[in-house]
Amino acid sequence: MTHATVAELLTAFTDATPDRIDAQFQRLAGALWRDGTLTELARPAAATLVASLDRIGEDRQGHLLVLLGLLAEAEHPATDGPVAAEVRKGLPRYLELVKNRDSREPLTLALLYLLSQFTDDRDQILAAVADLDLDAEDRSRLERSLQRLDPDDPDLGRVWPSPSAWPLDEAERAYHQAQTRTLTPAQVAANWENDSRTVLAYSGAKAYWAARHGAPAVVTDAVPPHRPVQPGPAPEGDILARHAAAFRCRRCGGRLSFGADGVRCASCGTAYPIANGVLDLTTGITEGTADEVTADLLSKLAAMPTLGIYYESVLRPAFLRIAGANWDNAVTPADEDRYLAGHLRPVEGPVLDVAAGAGRWTEVVARTVGADRVIALDMALPMLNVLRARLPQVPAVLASATALPFDDASLGAVNCWNALQAFPDDAAAGIAEMGRCLRPGGSFTMMTFRWDDDPIARYFQASHYFPSRLEGMLLFTVDEIRQWLTDAGMTVRDISGQGTFVFVTAEKTKA
Repeated sequence: MTHATVAELLTAFTDATPDRIDAQFQRLAGALWRDGTLTELARPAAATLVASLDRIGEDRQGHLLVLLGLLAEAEHPATDGPVAAEVRKGLPRYLELVKNRDSREPLTLALLYLLSQFTDDRDQILAAVADLDLDAEDRSRLERSLQRLDPDDPDLGRVWPSPSAWPLDEAERAYHQAQTRTLTPAQVAANWENDSRTVLAYSGAKAYWAARHGAPAVVTDAVPPHRPVQPGPAPEGDILARHAAAFRCRRCGGRLSFGADGVRCASCGTAYPIANGVLDLTTGITEGTADEVTADLLSKLAAMPTLGIYYESVLRPAFLRIAGANWDNAVTPADEDRYLAGHLRPVEGPVLDVAAGAGRWTEVVARTVGADRVIALDMALPMLNVLRARLPQVPAVLASATALPFDDASLGAVNCWNALQAFPDDAAAGIAEMGRCLRPGGSFTMMTFRWDDDPIARYFQASHYFPSRLEGMLLFTVDEIRQWLTDAGMTVRDISGQGTFVFVTAEKTKA
């Protein structure tokens, strides 16, 4: 590649047999663009790529349109950079190509990603796609990408997986605007930029997958009804006290006493609030009565509306498409259920579901081992609120996965499903904690995601900016995961997975 000209690389790509298209495209793209950075060949090559659109078939056009989008995006947020300007010269051709197309065609998706780069041409572009039968998600992503920041009325957040997926009522919009007004101008600009990159990353990932594999599967996820979710009633008996022997105080490591008036450390006297089956171990309260503590937690619970349900029906499926390359829905929730139920093998002791979220897979764990053995743990109270409504017989703990409030070797099994990437910078520490708490012979089950082998797909994965990690999404390699498990005293029994899914089963074998 060092000695090949752009023309030669382009010819090798356009003439490649179907089984060599991806390889030759990687050679071409790598000569112009590397992980979001342009090479010195990018500017002169842009015009050549645009001109080649008239002489290649649609099975290759999608690749080149995505590459042109990457070249323009590399100068983002500037829209008038030298390479973007060269790419923009092809705008009349792009608008001609987009006319009268099927909205789900791979070429249409590639055009939408490319057109999203040209903010100065917003009106012309939106007019050109007005008659396309675009779904609401694709249309709203295009509109958001072409929108400029209004510092006096910034519309921040709620753009992923698409702006249309976040309907707000009047009260929510007022609250959202009030929160936004607390940000400094620099924070507003930074959040806007992260939102913009995230929208482009989703459009680009979808387009690039489609160019290589065909139209993505139809997304049937519906926005859930906008209604509050009430926590489930506490069942007969104390569902937390039955696991008291496993718990320890987050402040001093002492034993916790579960009484009628709440939970308190027998050693240091720290009191922890508990209400509706949710034990809050994120803060220790040494003053105030149990009634005051409970009232505080209940007020928090009452303020949480639909986030847990929304996560299950909209956000999680979209995340699987981005992180797991699951655009064809090759991995279904039923596949996940079967793996988890088939590999969860507890020894004596409670079974912990770490980062349990809204309880979708806690339910599988409970069916597999019995609800009376399960503890659900998460750091998001809205999620635990939904979990408690779904599984009132399962106690929930508000605590961190990287500082588990359990004794060494106290748990019979640990499950961590679709969660490790939520605390990626602390993934090794989290796995070490789970290993610490596992009893010898206890099983560890996990589903997470690895980096895509394809550098362009990997770029789109990393270019998602979520509140939990403002530097962009961070995933893992299989070798890293194996090493972390080994360091935590576990032996790997299985690592598998389609696309960029990683399914893991391990067993605690060392102290």
